[in-house]
Amino acid sequence: MVSKTFARRADAEAWARQQEAEMDRGAWRDRTSADATTLHALLERYLKDVVPEKRGAETERLRIKTLMRDPIALYKLSALNPLVLADWRDRRLAAGCKGATVNRELNIVSAVINWARRELMFAIENPVACIRRPAPSKPRERRLEPDEEARLLAALEDHDGASEREDGKRYRQGTRNPWIKPLVLFALETAMRRGELLSLRWEHVDLRRRTAHLPETKNGEARTVPLSSRAVAVLESLPRSLDGRVFPVTANALKLAWVRATKRAGLEDLHFHDLRHEATSRLAEKLPNVVELSAVTGHKDLRMLKRYYHPRAEDLARKLG
Repeated sequence: MVSKTFARRADAEAWARQQEAEMDRGAWRDRTSADATTLHALLERYLKDVVPEKRGAETERLRIKTLMRDPIALYKLSALNPLVLADWRDRRLAAGCKGATVNRELNIVSAVINWARRELMFAIENPVACIRRPAPSKPRERRLEPDEEARLLAALEDHDGASEREDGKRYRQGTRNPWIKPLVLFALETAMRRGELLSLRWEHVDLRRRTAHLPETKNGEARTVPLSSRAVAVLESLPRSLDGRVFPVTANALKLAWVRATKRAGLEDLHFHDLRHEATSRLAEKLPNVVELSAVTGHKDLRMLKRYYHPRAEDLARKLG
């Protein structure tokens, strides 16, 4: 039995006729849960029941928290139609969010609604499938200039002294976190993704064989990364963390340290993921065989690998003679 309250008798009778018509066609579904549940409540439940079991849980948790703070989260699921989502999409893009960011957030909304339909038996459609997606951003080609690596690493050092600002206040130079600089160096040597670096455990590192095993990766397949002499030296210099991770750093701590370091070093438009671009391009010079290169970087699709291989034009010119 279902019921609903209306201010006018005519509206109530129209609703009752609609329910009866759907029952006659065999298309009736109980929409009570969708009428009573907000997107915020559903995201909160998804955050508790599903996200902890996923790879990249910490990153997804941050994105869901962002969605939960947006006014769209106040909508009831039954009112979350394509028009509402399209308005939210346009508002996010107008606020300066990139198309890739909005697409990732749309993916989360879609996954949450599909989960509610399958697991919770909510009688709702998925409005994400009915709206236009933002155009994907152009692939980044940002690489480190000759002096930028040294400036970045210097900004990640913890200096004993403090510098004085124009307002007379003193601030600490560098970062207190001792794991960030070696993590950056290791990233430049291995082309590993941020999530792979943060989840790497000592039990999966073999310094004698110079390998680091990754049981779980972004593409769902395990891989073993060969380590250069410099990468081995970085690991040998590290103390052992009690929790068993090679780099016991949270994604948020790394993000904050990265933002501060790039600002101190005066590096514009440099993302942490650009280190993977840089490392892959450097590895490509040592491993011209694209199949061998993909075995190191973990790219299943060789066409995707091309996005990360960006040799400098001047380097190619020198090879041409």
